[in-house]
Amino acid sequence: MIKSVIFDLDNTLLDFMKMKSVSINAAVKAMIDVGMDINQEESVNEIFTIYDTKGYEHQEVFNEFIINKIGKINYKYLAAAIVEYKKAKEISLNLYPDVIPTLNKLLNMNLKLGIVSDAPSREAWMRLYTLELHNFFEEVVTFNDTGVYKPAKEPFIKISERLNANLEECMMIGDWPERDIKGAGQLGMKTAFAKYGSTEDIVDSGADYDLDSLSEVIDIIHQINK
Repeated sequence: MIKSVIFDLDNTLLDFMKMKSVSINAAVKAMIDVGMDINQEESVNEIFTIYDTKGYEHQEVFNEFIINKIGKINYKYLAAAIVEYKKAKEISLNLYPDVIPTLNKLLNMNLKLGIVSDAPSREAWMRLYTLELHNFFEEVVTFNDTGVYKPAKEPFIKISERLNANLEECMMIGDWPERDIKGAGQLGMKTAFAKYGSTEDIVDSGADYDLDSLSEVIDIIHQINK
């Protein structure tokens, strides 16, 4: 019996990587427009490399990029990058098409909904409010709540406790097998891999279910709970 459904946030409910790509491209173009002598495609790849190394919430990415390129900070370049990044981010931060209808159906099934995200609290809540998702979820657990990243047990235990739910009565939905699926599965949660949001070609997710779209979870839970 599933009584609670827990979601990862980025690349599960919202298209985070598309937003990052659009925003970084806008930032690089802005730096070029104000006189920085760099190549668009190469610079975008370098910034993604910094994110891959430092994490996608790294707040000093443009500072680091500029210093790497010219040996010191240039505040004209930095300001251009930050301002255009933020403008593009607001425009390109979008939900996957079936998120709202699916969340409404899950609530109508009297299921509790929660989020477990590795994002810092501020960034997670900003995304939730920007996309008007904040009222769907009873509880939200972020990195700041436990100080550890998935697949550590603590975030999953924390969200289940806050939802007053038994672990085996929870389903975790996420796009990252090594973090979302492995972490939840080791505690006895049912798991669903958000295949539609994955940035890699995963052959075996290790999840109980693979989702080509989020809406598929409705029938899956009906089958489990019948």
